[in-house]
Amino acid sequence: MLRGSCHCGAVSFEFREKPEWLTECNCSACRRFGTVWAHGSPENVTVEQKPDASFTYSWGDKSLKFHTCKTCGGTTHWTSVDPDGDKMAVNTRMVPAQDVKDIRVRHFDGADTWRYLD
Repeated sequence: MLRGSCHCGAVSFEFREKPEWLTECNCSACRRFGTVWAHGSPENVTVEQKPDASFTYSWGDKSLKFHTCKTCGGTTHWTSVDPDGDKMAVNTRMVPAQDVKDIRVRHFDGADTWRYLD
């Protein structure tokens, strides 16, 4: 299980899967947010937050909503715009480093080819 939160703690999550790998994407949003994602099923993720603690941002094809804390600015996770979406991701930069240090990081070219680079 991975547990994380934004810097101020207003938004926290539990990711109840062992990710096979983490994804660092170079698209314009992920690069600017500084994220490293653990992807999984929404059924295996719990997000807790104070009321109105975060805002969402969508861009491009608007299929994802990036969730960011209103107080400290940390982007904690993304969800699918489709309510039946079967994927989401948590930002492992919000997880203690020792909890993810042994998980392989794959680099995804979201800026151009839409493929993993390894």
